[in-house]
Amino acid sequence: MKRISSELKGAKTIAISGHVRPDGDCVCSVMALYHYLKKELPEAKIDIYLEEPPAPLQILEGIEEIKSTFNTDEIYDVFFAMDCNDDRLGDALPIFRRARRRINIDHHISNTGCGDVNIVEPERSSTSELLYDLMEPALVDAEIAKAVYIGIAHDTGVFRYSNTSPHTMQIAAELLKFGFDFSKLIEETFYEKTYFQTQIMGRAILGSVRFMDDRCIVSMVSRRMMEFYCVGPKDLDGIVNLLQGVKGVECAIFMYEIGTLEYKVSMRSNGLVNVAQVAVKFGGGGHVRAAGCTMNGTYHDNINNLSKEIAEQLERAQTKEQE
Repeated sequence: MKRISSELKGAKTIAISGHVRPDGDCVCSVMALYHYLKKELPEAKIDIYLEEPPAPLQILEGIEEIKSTFNTDEIYDVFFAMDCNDDRLGDALPIFRRARRRINIDHHISNTGCGDVNIVEPERSSTSELLYDLMEPALVDAEIAKAVYIGIAHDTGVFRYSNTSPHTMQIAAELLKFGFDFSKLIEETFYEKTYFQTQIMGRAILGSVRFMDDRCIVSMVSRRMMEFYCVGPKDLDGIVNLLQGVKGVECAIFMYEIGTLEYKVSMRSNGLVNVAQVAVKFGGGGHVRAAGCTMNGTYHDNINNLSKEIAEQLERAQTKEQE
């Protein structure tokens, strides 16, 4: 595999960005790349454009360098789009399009490649894992290692999801050699919740409904509920994973209201449903077992539309089981 350095000859200005509503893997791959490029190209100007990261990830060194306003006319020599296709870059998209060279690094199966150079490997657990293999080992330090480790841990559900491979674990073992407190990092960035986050989680679980012979479960949080509990979209992380853990459930759906008749949808699968395939039908994407999209319509209409796609896959899976 080629190293990143082979794509950076002559680069004086570099921009890095990721997807809207950045999650752990997105933020960590962006920050790991930032620290790496600072060592690889110490004379280059390197800017990060990203929406404000979730509060737990503020512990990452250099996080204050992120620019969450995108009002620049600069034309960068190189632009890195991390953990997404260009349709999810949000306000960073015009900067990406103006860049002289665009590099797309991602692991989502729905990504068709949007750069002059596309490094898209869906078999990877995370963009952070893929990025690690693109780095010169001699330049990886403790801060880069921490960012990569957290990114991998977040996108594998702390090494529980099926996207965790032997190679993933090998990389994790290499990273632990840097001696950081991995247990504390996971606790603070993945498990720890505020009081109000636990309140809205409890409300979402209490309001959940099972259907399709209890093989699917769904819950929704409205804007009014979010206002009542003083929470925002970033405080809803983890709810869909709790729904997924209900015994007997094959597919979990969680959605929250983002506008009038507009919902952000997250889906998780325990194996029989390819939720990425479902999400793509509605303009979204993701992984086989974890995907999402944005849908317009009433809550019940959206559930009905999703249910049709999910039911077809469950029926096919059931037929295979009976053969």
